Amino acid sequence: MNVTLRVPADATPTTPIPADVTSRIFAHDPALWGPDAEGEARIRLGWVDLAETSRALVESILDLRATLQARGLSHVVLCGMGGSSLAPEVICTAAGVPLTVLDSSHPDTVRTALADRLAESIVVVSSKSGGTVETDSLLRAYESAFEQAGLNPADHLVIVTDPDSPFDREATAAGYTVFRADPNVGGRYSALSAFGLVPSGLAGADIETLLADAHHARSVLSSDGDENPGRVLGSALGAAYSRGVDKLVLFDASGVGLGDWVEQLVAESTGKIGEGILPVVVPSGDAANFSPSIADGFLVATGSSEPPTALSGFSAAVDGPLGAQFLLWETAVAVAGLALRINPFDQPDVESAKQAARTFLTAESSSSEKPMLSVDGISLFGIAATSLAEAIDQLLSRLDSSNGYVAIQAYLDRFGQPGYAELRELLAERTERPVTFGWGPRFLHSTGQLHKGGPATGVFLQITDTPAEDLAVPGRDFTFGSFIAAQAAGDAHVLRDHGRPVLRLHLEDAEDALPILRALI
Repeated sequence: MNVTLRVPADATPTTPIPADVTSRIFAHDPALWGPDAEGEARIRLGWVDLAETSRALVESILDLRATLQARGLSHVVLCGMGGSSLAPEVICTAAGVPLTVLDSSHPDTVRTALADRLAESIVVVSSKSGGTVETDSLLRAYESAFEQAGLNPADHLVIVTDPDSPFDREATAAGYTVFRADPNVGGRYSALSAFGLVPSGLAGADIETLLADAHHARSVLSSDGDENPGRVLGSALGAAYSRGVDKLVLFDASGVGLGDWVEQLVAESTGKIGEGILPVVVPSGDAANFSPSIADGFLVATGSSEPPTALSGFSAAVDGPLGAQFLLWETAVAVAGLALRINPFDQPDVESAKQAARTFLTAESSSSEKPMLSVDGISLFGIAATSLAEAIDQLLSRLDSSNGYVAIQAYLDRFGQPGYAELRELLAERTERPVTFGWGPRFLHSTGQLHKGGPATGVFLQITDTPAEDLAVPGRDFTFGSFIAAQAAGDAHVLRDHGRPVLRLHLEDAEDALPILRALI
């Protein structure tokens, strides 16, 4: 584990970092982040011990994997949102083992997953409480699919939740296999908990080595002094922020997707009360997604020993085993929270979007909004314009050329329409500003917090579509199609309430619309 920094010689955070900050973090000191954060911090510091406490899970996970494989069950599907899905996705990619991550409420995505090797599937459903509507809906869909296929859901479903949660009680009563996670760990800090280990271990990743690597890193990360890479990186993030460098540009040299996990950790931890560091995940080798003229970017290469060159003067290379990097980044973000004077463990604006989605779903008002223009199978909402090109021009005219960013929010079928991620590169070339891309509703549990609670410097391009075929949510009075429409409408409503510019483009056919949008941008 190694962090190599290039920072200005006189770079220090405006808010001083205590000399004993890291030893106090690992001693579970909830007072570090101030009295307003103390209550939340008191029940959210269990992550510092997971390298040791999670070892008790390994044997049970590996035994279950052997049992399920003996029964011919080898296709692992993970239903979960945010921290419940991002870490296992990275762990399995790094290990080279297959894992299907279903973190969408788009009916086309859900239908594709349900049709894929159902009889051979192990479906891990992860939720701290079970109250997340997306996860509950996916569980219901799989239960119904198993029953209709003449299969016993209890033979295929594995639940990860907090002990004695409503989900724990319901799943236990139903006869499902249940793994109980440490309740004193928040979702985005849960990579080394049951939420990260159960799906990864069942898929075949080496979770013993993952924990061993984190254990070896813990002794260094819990020590005080300038040799601690977690303290060094966290202090550098704070120093950069003090100078207006508030974009964390992540180049993933390792190619395992670690940036997507870091994105949630940083955005949801720091983006609140008008403050926040915006993570910009740049695909490996995608130089067009980051312009060298940008002066507000802290460039970090993960899985590399050589820091990139940054106009801002702030860059770093972070390298080491995956388990060590998880703990390193968690420590660094906790330290950076002190420099930004925020609580790194809460997410106040995530709930606002959830509540707005529930309101739109109940009122069915998400479908009542009238388009301002419809052309070529694309309907325009949120900005009055006489053409689609003019609407995009108007949105981008609101972009601050010195510190703004563009966020593309694609409420589309992630399995069936991967090409929409290419729009990020095109907008980055056009604007010469950082551009982020998020699949909805996945990003709502990640960068969604920063979009609403962080600095008001973003402009938002929301893309929705008409699914090829809708899908009922068993036992509910709504469909997956109406649900994802309500989520998009709810998030746009909250963004606008916070004064953020939002342009929504609704596509009758996502495949036909992609070349049109490429040309428009």
